Amino acid sequence: MTGATLYVSHETANRALTTRLVNTSIWLGVFLSGFVLFEPAPYELFVALLIGLWTITGALTIPRSVMFLLVTMIVFNIGGIISITQMEDWRNTPLYIASSLFLALSSVFFASLIAERHERLALIYNAWTAGAVLTSLFAIAGYFGVIPDSGSFTLYGRAKGFFEDPNVFAPYLALPTLFSVYLLLTRPLRSLLPVSAVAAILLLATFLSFSRAAWGLLLLSCVILVAALFINSRSGKFRMRIIVLSIFALVGAAMVLAIVLQIDSVRSLFLDRAQLLQDYDASRFGRFERHLMGFMLAMQKPLGIGPLEFGYIFGEDTHNIWLKAVFDYSWLGFAAYMTMTMVTLAAGFRILFRDRPWQPYLLCAYIVYLGHVAIGNVIDTDHWRHFYLLLGIIWGCIALEAKYLRGGTAARQEAASRSR
Repeated sequence: MTGATLYVSHETANRALTTRLVNTSIWLGVFLSGFVLFEPAPYELFVALLIGLWTITGALTIPRSVMFLLVTMIVFNIGGIISITQMEDWRNTPLYIASSLFLALSSVFFASLIAERHERLALIYNAWTAGAVLTSLFAIAGYFGVIPDSGSFTLYGRAKGFFEDPNVFAPYLALPTLFSVYLLLTRPLRSLLPVSAVAAILLLATFLSFSRAAWGLLLLSCVILVAALFINSRSGKFRMRIIVLSIFALVGAAMVLAIVLQIDSVRSLFLDRAQLLQDYDASRFGRFERHLMGFMLAMQKPLGIGPLEFGYIFGEDTHNIWLKAVFDYSWLGFAAYMTMTMVTLAAGFRILFRDRPWQPYLLCAYIVYLGHVAIGNVIDTDHWRHFYLLLGIIWGCIALEAKYLRGGTAARQEAASRSR
């Protein structure tokens, strides 16, 4: 073997090792998003380290297509800094804004990683699913009290896994659950058993969280996914498969629900949580009345009132992302957030049904993101780590599409020049 051959082999081995290390670090970072019992969580510490390493080594390249996300997120956080100036006692608000900025940068970071290699989408989904399954298993076991210290995985009789709040835990499960449904509808029948097991675990954990927003999110997401697959397919056979499997899935879910509801504690809490309006929603000074009073006050506060101040004034947090944005991030931050949301929805929808290797991942992420925008009217999604990961996936796919089109244009120009 010549020296040149040895050198090439050594370089190849180094590149392979580097790729494995990079993929492992990305996988671990996404996996850790499922464990948020305290703040700062391991996710923040690890992903912040990754962002720092990628930046210092010059490995992080932010595509032009992702710059809009970066700019709007920076403006959004500038609005948060402006709102702090309206506070007499800053309390822990500098740390709050620092967390907001980190999460904003994390969305740009993951978008840039995806834009570089679309294969990383499968890696991210795999890690997210692994984290979701593990935290779900502990949530289910904790709910039924079959493990020591089971109370650590529940709150007010509701499953929460390794999260502080069931209302954050359950929406976190939405993307891997929906992707499992997508695989059930599109993959060969011989591969459905392991996917069915994953879907069953995630669905049961979502149910036991008794989060009405998560229930609605998952139901809406599944309906949109089935409709999108049905409309986008021209195959009558595939459409029939979707109909048949959807019916089987509904029957299976109904059977599991019927079995679980035989447990008195589950049935009692389900009947209570299944009501569309709770006392704390529609009562005097309830959630919706606080929203109305909050928006009226917001018209008088262009600079905001400061992060978390709404809860001190009204006795409860905003439970509304738009109200949260205008109070905690000023009118400037609200405008940036609104603009980012509308452009994300429009730009993502424009490329949603194009036949690309990343289309299944974009479709599921886009549907779940749309659902998060909807539930943002009754819940605060501001510091949800997975929400910013969803943003990163969508904008990463937008950048992939832009790169794909540039490559096609370059190929056409080269072919035209050769024909002259």
